[in-house]
Amino acid sequence: MNAHSPGTDSTQEIPFHEQIKPSLGGQVGRVHRLWRTAITSAVRSLDMTESRWTVMVHLEKLGEGCTQQMLASELGIEMPSLTRTLNQLEAQQLIARVPHETDKRARCLWFTEQGRQCLTQLTERIERVRAELYVGFDDEALNAFARTLLQFEDNASASIARSQAEYQRSRQG
Repeated sequence: MNAHSPGTDSTQEIPFHEQIKPSLGGQVGRVHRLWRTAITSAVRSLDMTESRWTVMVHLEKLGEGCTQQMLASELGIEMPSLTRTLNQLEAQQLIARVPHETDKRARCLWFTEQGRQCLTQLTERIERVRAELYVGFDDEALNAFARTLLQFEDNASASIARSQAEYQRSRQG
């Protein structure tokens, strides 16, 4: 038995998910960090740091032509942090920033040809890491896990909204 295996004592009444050390939430965070570290290790030879590959992947997800502000919002980071990473990607000639057609304050993001080639290699390596991490899980287990994570996300969003509403009410009265 290891630290991640349920106990064999049949008299044990504590559910396994409550026995996990760190907590279940802590374990989710740990797996997330390990997953990102595995990707960063796999793409290191492409001169990609975690912040760079994350920006590249999310730019592809949002679609070329999105604004820097849209990308910052998608990533949940502040503009100065994103700007630093965009400067690095631009210096590597992987992206181009083009003024928005109607809002001259905004900059739209586009992959260069070199950036598209890098993105192809990046995507292949990320998929390889994903396949390595999925070893030992069938589709049924992965689907159940995905549904569980989405439910946790919904529950966390609802909890945050409730807390924010309670805070606002407390400030008003």
